[in-house]
Amino acid sequence: MTKPLAFGTMLLFTTQLVAPAALAQTGGSASGAQSAPATAAPPQDRQPDDQDVEVSTPGYDPQSAGDIVVVGQNIPNQVRATPQVLSVLSSEDIARTGEGDIAGALGRVTGLSVVNSGFVFVRGLGDRYSLAMLNGSPLPSPEPLRRTVPLDIFPTEIVGSALVQKSYSVNYPGEFGGGVINLTTRAIPDKTFLKIGGSIAADTESTSELGYVYDGGGHDWNGFDDGTRDVPSFIRDIGLGNGSSAYVTTDQIAQMDNRKTTVLQANYHLPANLGADLSFGTSTDIGTGRLGVIAAGNFSNTFRTRETTQQDTTTPNGQKRNDFDAVITDNRIVANGLLGLGAEFGEQRIRWTNVYIHDTLKQGRLATATNYTNSSGDPIVQQNSNWYERQLFESQATGEFKIGNLGIDLRGAYANTKRKAPYEREFQYKYDPDNGVYVNALNQTAFSYATVNFSDLNEDLWSGQADLSYKLPMARPTTLSAGYYYSDTDRDSTRFSFEYRYANGGSLPTPYSYLRPDQLLSDTVLYDSCDVPADGCVTLINTSASQGAARYRGGLTIHAGYGQIESELADGLRATIGVRYEDATESVNTGDDVFVGTKLDLDHWLPAATITWNFAPDMQVRIAGSKTIARPQFRELAPQFYQDFDSTRSFIGNPYLTDTVLKNAEARFEWYFADQQSLSIAGFYKHLDNPIETVSFFTSQDNPVLTGFSYAPAAELYGAEVEATKYFPLDWVGSGFGTRRAFIIANYTYTQSKLKVGDEDVPYPLAGSATQMIPANTLYVDGAPLTGQSDHIVNVQIGVEDTESLSQITLLANYASKRITARGAQYNGSDTLPDTYEYPGVQLDLVARQGFTVAGTAFELKLEGRNLLHTDYKEYQDFGENGRVYFNRYDRGRIYSLGLSAKF
Repeated sequence: MTKPLAFGTMLLFTTQLVAPAALAQTGGSASGAQSAPATAAPPQDRQPDDQDVEVSTPGYDPQSAGDIVVVGQNIPNQVRATPQVLSVLSSEDIARTGEGDIAGALGRVTGLSVVNSGFVFVRGLGDRYSLAMLNGSPLPSPEPLRRTVPLDIFPTEIVGSALVQKSYSVNYPGEFGGGVINLTTRAIPDKTFLKIGGSIAADTESTSELGYVYDGGGHDWNGFDDGTRDVPSFIRDIGLGNGSSAYVTTDQIAQMDNRKTTVLQANYHLPANLGADLSFGTSTDIGTGRLGVIAAGNFSNTFRTRETTQQDTTTPNGQKRNDFDAVITDNRIVANGLLGLGAEFGEQRIRWTNVYIHDTLKQGRLATATNYTNSSGDPIVQQNSNWYERQLFESQATGEFKIGNLGIDLRGAYANTKRKAPYEREFQYKYDPDNGVYVNALNQTAFSYATVNFSDLNEDLWSGQADLSYKLPMARPTTLSAGYYYSDTDRDSTRFSFEYRYANGGSLPTPYSYLRPDQLLSDTVLYDSCDVPADGCVTLINTSASQGAARYRGGLTIHAGYGQIESELADGLRATIGVRYEDATESVNTGDDVFVGTKLDLDHWLPAATITWNFAPDMQVRIAGSKTIARPQFRELAPQFYQDFDSTRSFIGNPYLTDTVLKNAEARFEWYFADQQSLSIAGFYKHLDNPIETVSFFTSQDNPVLTGFSYAPAAELYGAEVEATKYFPLDWVGSGFGTRRAFIIANYTYTQSKLKVGDEDVPYPLAGSATQMIPANTLYVDGAPLTGQSDHIVNVQIGVEDTESLSQITLLANYASKRITARGAQYNGSDTLPDTYEYPGVQLDLVARQGFTVAGTAFELKLEGRNLLHTDYKEYQDFGENGRVYFNRYDRGRIYSLGLSAKF
């Protein structure tokens, strides 16, 4: 594919770098991921026992394992401390993968896969079935498409451990379809430290290659807008219908800064990807107690260019309606910080944690096509310049207390998330063969236009939880526990859409229509290009109403309580039985009479039971059953349009959705045949009532494909997991290998899912002011898999390490088979096009870490190679003999990085 040329001249873009952050290992690391333990930590990081992995989550008591008369002393403490099926990634496990964010590290856990921008799927279930928590408190999402937070915004340096629990226990919220992912930040370091690090990386598809950028503001390099993109008040007023007219006047357009946010410029040598981190921690003893503080910061500035094919079709034979060649350049800037204060007094622990993450994507897109909707046969060029600014702040306080046999766990948190996307601009030019130039007449009917969108999202989340546990004075260890949970979420989301139009629907005359985008909106065009300049020549029409609700407010209030009993029935036989009650009110209100609002006032009883039989010194079996739920997310309920910057697909919500109810069962065999080595085999089954699915459709043959939401009557999912960890001493090789060993950590997940579909009524994905119900078998095929489910997921880590020093090389392979991203679009109200599939393929990475000392200072050198097989990305519809239609297809580059850190 030939890369299209940008309007304007080349911009020499220089990345500037500051020196914030990453969190050093501070003494909380441990041996490995459970239930598949990983390799031993180097001596400077190793702790006496693997129970020292730092985990902060409701109801988790690593010391409780010592109260059980276990048969299997080889079983790690994290596994003994809870009867649930879980994996715990220590800081060393995370470091081994070399991933820069926690989503990438979690992608190595059995049954987990990472989809799009950091959303983790558990056992093939979509991100709506995953629960993400930070130190046991819920997290809000900065994404309008999801309530689940994208985990790629969490750098691995600020995470002390990541707990993944796949079987439900009632101390967690009921929205637990596939599992919970609880991230624990560091609290109190063992000793004072200072760590400084930096990295540089090259992407073969981006670094020193052609990309498209635009000027923007003077502070864009650090991800913060300097005011260039401030949204004028009249935009908000008119967007909400509060203005005196339905359009922005020419004089108001002239007040907007149209130059810095419009014209794309070609950069033929995009810079390398840079990162820096800084962290500090200290602690002091006070009497029998200990106080500590830890602070960390991280900054990265990276570029990614995708030369992609983007197609769609409305015909059952796969004839392409649109066929674009596009070059998309993403400049992603991430800045984050952590400040934690902690205190320990014997068994009493208090921590106050503050996390700030600022994640900005500055995107340029240039696309060409001769095949497009209602094509005239002349080529067109599309130019997009976007700015997506996401921000997450959470402050939480946690108290974990023990008074004799009584345990008290208190948690309270406030979190705020924001997403701003001002000045999302699109310009389309059509080629004029008579004059040999591209023309923009500011007229949709002439295949040339200019649009601008403004999006803003703010969400506040307050949460609190109190848990009590009491160990009964009985011959057999028995613990009673109960708790109360409260959360209140408020979201305010606006999206204003406008189109520039010339002189009451006419066409901008030449030579004005030949101008590049920034000059096209200059004062000369605005006032002098028409016969009546006093009234202005260009207006900005409010098209928000045709783009769904301009504003919606969402709210979710949950009150919950639970009771649980955990008891040892016999030596090595342990049972946990509990029930949770949740009452929730979820609402979405657009504030007008055009779009229907939603109010779901539902309550659920959610039982859970697990039996663990430790029948041999190194073996045990778990059997678990539970009932859980998945509520529709705000974006699935809100009738507001949204375009995903990654896939360029447009979405709109449906106010007629309801809760999904899941019944879960699992059986698991675990064999810990040697220290830190294990084998486990599991089978699982889930039945889902009213599972929400994404459905594509066309409002007309000429309009772009939309993705909406409905639910199927029922579905079932089942599968199996196998995971193993094995070490091989290398002392037989020679004297230089006496402390070295090879290792293999591997897991495989097989999943099958089937929709249960008949002629039951389900909501049409584009519901209007009245309920529109249609038979389910007109939207879904009976027996089709759930959206996002891969049949096969494989993770393999093979490497060599030194058990006495930091020296490690690991080859990491990941494979996920194809999965549905959207149901096939409706054609002519009856025929259904094929489903859209994504094919992740094989990812092969290599990570090498080497520690050394210079002048008494410990250094770590890290070398990484990512996507060594150069696996490309494919998202397509398959029409058999008529070939494929690719929604997105592009080469993903190999990435080579070098990092160096020093710890003082």
